[in-house]
Parts: sequence; structure tokens; C-alpha cells
Amino acid sequence: MLAAIAGCSAMQPAMAAEDFTLPPYTAGYQPATVDERGLWMQADEAERVIRDSPARIRDGRLEEYLLAVLCREVGQDRCRGVRVYAMEIPQFNASMMPNGAMQVQSGLLLRVRNEAELAAVLGHEFAHFELRHGLNGYKKMRGATDMMAWLTVIGMASATNSGIANFWLAGSIYRFDRAQETDADILGLKYLARSGYPAEAAANIWQSLMAEADASAAGRNQKARTKYSAGFFDTHPASPQRAAYLSAEAAKLPPGGDARAQEFSEAMAPYLSRFLAAQVKLNDFGGSEYILENVASRAGWTGELLFARGELYRARANPRDLQLASDYYRQARAAGYLAPELDRSLGLSLLRNGQTDEARAALAAYLSARPDAPDAKAINALLAN
Repeated sequence: MLAAIAGCSAMQPAMAAEDFTLPPYTAGYQPATVDERGLWMQADEAERVIRDSPARIRDGRLEEYLLAVLCREVGQDRCRGVRVYAMEIPQFNASMMPNGAMQVQSGLLLRVRNEAELAAVLGHEFAHFELRHGLNGYKKMRGATDMMAWLTVIGMASATNSGIANFWLAGSIYRFDRAQETDADILGLKYLARSGYPAEAAANIWQSLMAEADASAAGRNQKARTKYSAGFFDTHPASPQRAAYLSAEAAKLPPGGDARAQEFSEAMAPYLSRFLAAQVKLNDFGGSEYILENVASRAGWTGELLFARGELYRARANPRDLQLASDYYRQARAAGYLAPELDRSLGLSLLRNGQTDEARAALAAYLSARPDAPDAKAINALLAN
């Protein structure tokens, strides 16, 4: 029986038909039962925490831009009442709660390459909201866990049968989640088709994420770990499977229009340096190098990208890395990157590489520009030796 269960987990969920007409939209669902009202109260509290979080990006107009992209994709009637919060968290993620609050993490904004790819992710999360997946998943989980409890109370024919039944019920929760993900993918494609964004953007995201995962594994001298089938307890379809069915469904659509890469780059420009700095700190050389190359493919190796690349090599510090880091810092300066931190990083790299005189000059330039820097005492101590 367990073999049959495992076989079920590998089955592909049914794809939507070729009709990409959006379903009728109704205003936000209002909780009707005690359980639903409790779920909404939890969502409201979670939104309050996100709204007041120090990780929220409040400067500039980033949140306005994200909401505008969502509204351009799903339509003004659908996005009315949605609140979007931008969070400075370097992982790739976005989510939407049953009460209409969405959070978008900076790691996602660093990885998507144009507005169409961003819209694909936002639309996917909005599809979860429109399809009431948060509520339905909650009901599904409640039903399955209640049945587990009753099986424990009334007993089964044997302890073995009880264990198998509980295993099946637990897995059904996760299989339901995979079906939800696929439904949200397909509805998200419908949004893209109606908005004029290229529909292939959704599949492109997963192709890029798989390439990043491979680069990350290679950077750690590990075997690529991209999964080619969903396990029994996995909540999402496997990435290759997901990219394949998104590509196949997108091919049924008329060719899309402008991916709005320039608009996306302009909106991200004020935040790019800090997003890159957070990524470098993740200690993922291969994945970070892939991301840097990905960003550079849009507009070339700018000064801030070259500086981030120098930081990446300086942090790894393998043989020759410090020399390469110094070269990248010099290239960043030549490309117009003038932040005082460049002299600090250049000086530290040169110092560790035995190039003392040039290192001292760079560190002195850093202190001259930032005499009140938090690490000024430490840098002065290095210069005193």
C-alpha cells in the first residue's frame, strides 16, 4: 500500500484547459464561521507585525511600484484593497494572506530580471488569494487532523493500519497544497495573458532558479540537488516539472508584449546596492556569482555590481581571490563607483595579500572620508602596526 501511496505523489496534477478567460471576480471574502474569524484575526495580527517590522522597506516608492505592477497585471477591480509590503529579506519569496496583505522579499526582487517575471510571481500569490487557498487549506488541514484524532480515539483494526491511515491523511494535506500551487500557476498565466506581459516569464523564473541552485551546489563542490519529482510531503511541484508545464501552457497563448525590463531596473536602482550586500553575506559564492551575472546581463557590469563581486571574492578568500577582489574594486572605481567603502575593502584585500603600502593609502582614504565610521578604531589599529 505504501508503494501505491508513493506512486500517487509522483502523478502530475491535471492541467487547466486552454481557455484562459478569467473567472468572475467577487469582492473579498468575509469570514462567516468561528474558525474563519479566528483565521482572519491571525492574519490581521501577522499583517500588523509585518507593517511595523524593521525589515520593512519604507523609503522611496518601492511598495507603490509593487502594487502598481500587481494592479497592471490583475486589474484595478481585483487589486483594490490589497496591501503590499516590501521586506528586506534576501531569500526568494512572496506570500499573500487571506485578508489581502501581501509581502514581497528583497531576494525575489534581486533575482527576477524584468517586470514581467515580477508580475508572474505577484500574480501567482494573488491567485492563491482569489482562489481562497489559505482558507481552503486551513479547512483541509482541520479536517485531516480531526480525522487523525478520531482514528486515535476509536482505534483501527491494528496499530499498523492506524499508522498507515495517519500517514495517508498527513500526505493528503501536502498533496492538496501541490494542487493549489498548480491552480495558482495556471490562474497566474491567465493574468499574464490578459495584462500583455509575456506569458513565458513564469517558466523563465523557474529555469533561472534551477540554474542558480546548480551554481550554488557547484560553488560548494556538491552535486546538483534540483529535484525532478515531488516527494510525498513536498508542498510544491518539483521545479523542472513546474517549468515544463508553465512553458507548455504559455505556448498556447498569443505572444506577449513588453516585459518592461527598463522600468523594472529603474525601480530597483535605489535599492540594488543593499540587496547585493545582503546576498553576499549569505556565504553562497556560486549562487551569488550567478545572480551578479544575471543582473549584469541586463545593463552590463556597473560599478556597484563590480564592487559586490569584489566583496564576494574577498569573503571567500581562496588563493588568488584577494587579488581578483582588488582588481574588481579598481574596476568598480573606474566605472564610477565612489563610495568610501570601496577604499576600505580594497585596503583590507591588499593588506591580506601583502601589498602593504597601497593598502595603507586606501585605508587612510577611507578614514579621511568616514572619520566617524563604526570601524574607525579598528582601521586605525591596523594602520598603526
